Amino acid sequence: MTGSLTGLKRDAPTDARQVRSRNALNAALLALLEEQPFDQLTIREITARARTGYATFFRHYPTKEALLADVAAEEISGLLAMTLPILHDTDSYRSTLALCRYVGEHAGLWSALLAGGAASIVRREFIRQAQGVAEKEQNTRDWLPSDLAVVHGTGSTIDILAWWLSQDREYSPEQIATILHRLVIAPLIEDRVERPETAR
Repeated sequence: MTGSLTGLKRDAPTDARQVRSRNALNAALLALLEEQPFDQLTIREITARARTGYATFFRHYPTKEALLADVAAEEISGLLAMTLPILHDTDSYRSTLALCRYVGEHAGLWSALLAGGAASIVRREFIRQAQGVAEKEQNTRDWLPSDLAVVHGTGSTIDILAWWLSQDREYSPEQIATILHRLVIAPLIEDRVERPETAR
């Protein structure tokens, strides 16, 4: 899979029936990703879960990767809405923990997005969207260029989450939040407060 998510993402339909079909396909993929890896999914399984026709799928998407791109762009936007405020939150650890709990609750989806075959494309899209959001915010650090803060903070967060999701050993959201906060978030926001929820 090459290129970018924005290149794969299809234009949103305007017809009500087409919107329902696309929403059903997106929901079906999200549900199936909680049950099995993306690479093992077939288009027939997706359409069966969505209760749409096989041919209907191809009226919306040329491949299952294109469907994943559509879902990914929406999910990345949602995760970014949780991630970026952490850098301005007065309780950055609690926000980091909420982020990790969310990813843990949707591990199937995020494993497909961050640790699957589309991982490098998802990472680039994540950083691209984050930079777009960061451009609208005022930089409060004179020592750190804002675009570098976004690339480092977002990229490192993705790498840690992808590492977590690829591990055989089970790490709790609390353990990962502590790692993420100590390695990435606290240094970026210059938060030196020791958190009581430190993983052992």
